[in-house]
Amino acid sequence: MKPQRLLRLQFVGVALAMLVASIACAQSTYPNRTVKVIVPWPPGQATDLSARLVADKLSQALGQPFVIENKPGAGGQIGTDQVAKSAPDGYTILAASSGPYSIAPNLQKLPYEPLKDFAPISLISAAPFALVTHPNFPAANLKEFIALVKANPDKYTFSSSGTGATAHLITEYFNSSADLKARHIPYKGSAPALTDIMNGQVGYTFETVASVIGHVRSGRLKAYGVSFARRSSAMPEIPTAAESGLTGFDIGAWIGFVAPAGTSREITTRIAAEVRKAMNAPDLKERYISLGMDAVANTPEEFTAMLRREQERYGAIVKRAGIQAE
Repeated sequence: MKPQRLLRLQFVGVALAMLVASIACAQSTYPNRTVKVIVPWPPGQATDLSARLVADKLSQALGQPFVIENKPGAGGQIGTDQVAKSAPDGYTILAASSGPYSIAPNLQKLPYEPLKDFAPISLISAAPFALVTHPNFPAANLKEFIALVKANPDKYTFSSSGTGATAHLITEYFNSSADLKARHIPYKGSAPALTDIMNGQVGYTFETVASVIGHVRSGRLKAYGVSFARRSSAMPEIPTAAESGLTGFDIGAWIGFVAPAGTSREITTRIAAEVRKAMNAPDLKERYISLGMDAVANTPEEFTAMLRREQERYGAIVKRAGIQAE
């Protein structure tokens, strides 16, 4: 072998060894202090509860505290922007969710760019929605519901927790997918939106399984279908919209961990691997079911692709329905 070729091979070998060593070092030394998990919502909200469950598991697995800090305000934008402007060292993480991350960019100008200012880590939960009506709504199943509403354009109303809210966009997506015409009645929050359905003043809505499951089980609401392509772990007896004829219907809220852009791939990959392990813990799965959510996880690459698709899809819904931020 020629001396020059031998030297090149030796150089490549040394470089590869250094790269492997640096990765091993990053993985073995991270984290060496407390990691902040910023939740841009108040305590007790779905994102907060989900983030706390996973943070506890990460603390146990990685030997350092993953501490929740609630930074609510401006529909989740204040805490989200704080993380976007934090150091990309792996010690500040955002509990991101579909509202401020996938929907808001299509409705208003934000102080951050979701697809540029963050390094996705992993999903940590999925929140399915359910189509609900008053118990006396005259349809036995989703196919009959669609046929009835379609035959009476603009007769029926649907509520949401607010214009541009996830519930609003999912219901608009359902209406478009089923070719329904109904009038939107926005409320300030899901509780009053559901109350008027239970009182018979509004026809229907899609709301989170977590918020409707108690009312469905008590008979105050009737559920026709869930929004994801798979059945909800919390309400497995309710068929999906896709099962009932809306082929390809698969939408809902998501919650996940992201870090500031520039955070090393070694760190995001390591956290994602621990999240996947946590999701297999029986106690975590059961806790999620009790909250009306599903325990899910994916790789940083899968999450990145999903986030791009989500923003594009919600953008199409906003444009098609002509929705404007209030």
